[in-house]
Amino acid sequence: MRHEYLLAMHAAACAVPRTGWTAYFFTLHGKDGLEAATVLYVKGHSYGEYVFDWAWANAYQQHGLDYYPKAVVASPFSPVPGTRLLARDESARRHLLDALLDWCKAQKLSSLHLLFADAGDMACCAEAGLMLRHGIQFHWQNRDPGHASFEQFLATLSQEKRKKIRRERRKVHDAGIRFRWVRGRDIGGADWDFFYACYERTYLEHGNSPYLTREFFRRMERDMPENWLLFIAERTSGAMQIPIAASLIALGSESAQATAPGRSGTMNKVAYGRYWGALERVDCLHFEACYYQPLTWCIDHGYVRFEGGAQGEHKMARALMPARTTSAHWLAHPGFADAVERFLQREEQGIGAYVEHLASRSPFRSDIRDPEKHD
Repeated sequence: MRHEYLLAMHAAACAVPRTGWTAYFFTLHGKDGLEAATVLYVKGHSYGEYVFDWAWANAYQQHGLDYYPKAVVASPFSPVPGTRLLARDESARRHLLDALLDWCKAQKLSSLHLLFADAGDMACCAEAGLMLRHGIQFHWQNRDPGHASFEQFLATLSQEKRKKIRRERRKVHDAGIRFRWVRGRDIGGADWDFFYACYERTYLEHGNSPYLTREFFRRMERDMPENWLLFIAERTSGAMQIPIAASLIALGSESAQATAPGRSGTMNKVAYGRYWGALERVDCLHFEACYYQPLTWCIDHGYVRFEGGAQGEHKMARALMPARTTSAHWLAHPGFADAVERFLQREEQGIGAYVEHLASRSPFRSDIRDPEKHD
């Protein structure tokens, strides 16, 4: 939700009316100045959100009603949990939410959705009568006081999972692939160009155009370099190192109080798995570039969590465990609001059963607690 990030989304033509994201900026002012702010997008589709409501849109259409346009409070194309209603205190947060709801009603929009919001936002939304919806992501937690090495981390896993990870890493190593990482302003223009070629190719191979433009990453290089970490896979060919793949990781921090009450004033370092691509196929290269290299880096640099992004049960085999995410929803149509509320109650029961099922497949040794529960 940083200004530089949202501005880049707009100025680089990623989240703009032409792509279905029309931004409106809401600010709340009091006698002492700015009290609260957020960005709301009016959208004619549900792409780039990672909280899926296509079934709701289809139900509206089947009943001759328009689901689009709708309103979304989110960071475009970014399934990263965090605050969405930027506010000085709870009172300002509630007044901001009330202003959003009043505006949506005046504009006759079908609905308002706050995506991947934090606990403070969700408490405010629940108090205002919005419906809460939970989803599942997969996050890796560094054990307190932190692993000393990747090998120490592997030792916490079951023998089967340790052997599998070592086998996957050996395949990449035996293919003559080595990795280097660069961070912040050390990521040069040529590295960014190579990353984008990989990123774009991955989208095109799946028949889609990439959400983010090369200009977006130029702005990240210029305005937010400290928030990016790049891994580049290189194949050894004689005396040359030929780049063949890249993985881009976002870096951030959060108040330690969010995960450990009473530790106010300290910050936890968090990494976010974001984008990857390859110019040639190598068995297990994706796992090495997107999980094992980033986890090794996180361990070496004291990061407490690595979030693997949207979906993906396969991440559990790499010790990324299920973590709940939350969104909040308001629907203008009373009948559909009632139907969606009943749907969410059934879905929540399914989510609970799903989490229990995943917990039974924990990759950790039976004598070591799940890091998610440990924290």
